[in-house]
Amino acid sequence: RGANQELKNFVLSDKDYVYNSDKTYKKKSRLYPREVEYTTTKNGEPKKEKTTVDEKQVVFWSSDYAKRARAERQSAIDKAKDLIGNVRKYNKKNCYGASKYVKHLVFDKNTGEIIEAKSQLSLDEEKIAEEEALDGYYVIVSSEMNKTDEEIIEIYRGLWRIEETFKVTKSELEDRPVYMSTKEHIEAHFLTCYLALVLCRVLQHKLGKKFSVEKILESLVKCTCYNIEENIYRFIYFDEVLA
Repeated sequence: RGANQELKNFVLSDKDYVYNSDKTYKKKSRLYPREVEYTTTKNGEPKKEKTTVDEKQVVFWSSDYAKRARAERQSAIDKAKDLIGNVRKYNKKNCYGASKYVKHLVFDKNTGEIIEAKSQLSLDEEKIAEEEALDGYYVIVSSEMNKTDEEIIEIYRGLWRIEETFKVTKSELEDRPVYMSTKEHIEAHFLTCYLALVLCRVLQHKLGKKFSVEKILESLVKCTCYNIEENIYRFIYFDEVLA
């Protein structure tokens, strides 16, 4: 999303894409010369110079990735809507991720509190639409000119799975900090986290990969019920994840 407009136009143009049979996936690539700036030393002084390097840009789109992006953004949009209606509940710290979808939002530089804006706060529909247009798209820039598109994509997927797993275990499953001191307790703590991660991945798969781990865990925490009679329970919280 931070790319220049020329690259965005290339990504969003349907020209040259190759689709799979059910059109849930497509890809294309191009060799592209890019000007880069680097610093060298001349007569003992640093000097900036420019050169052109060739790179391979591989673009792919996946319907599963698009669904995941929408689900992850929807949580931030819901928070942004709540922020607009309940300004005093939020500050710069606790509205992270949602603030970019709110127009005219101003924070106090010293305290992080929201300053009552002269213009009424509103949802940034244009920004949401711009992000939605790029849902599911990924661009991989590589110097491996001789590798096929699929080889480059598979290398990226392997790295992405590792990075995303570390993020989930740290932020959602709270594997760190570790408050235990004995070897056995530390091993038990991480085993519990890894088992929870496996269960989260299974749930994501069963739910068609439509929801992020954060959204699934949020729904499970809110899921409560009470016993009416023997073996009969009534649930008092319900949402799209629990449907």
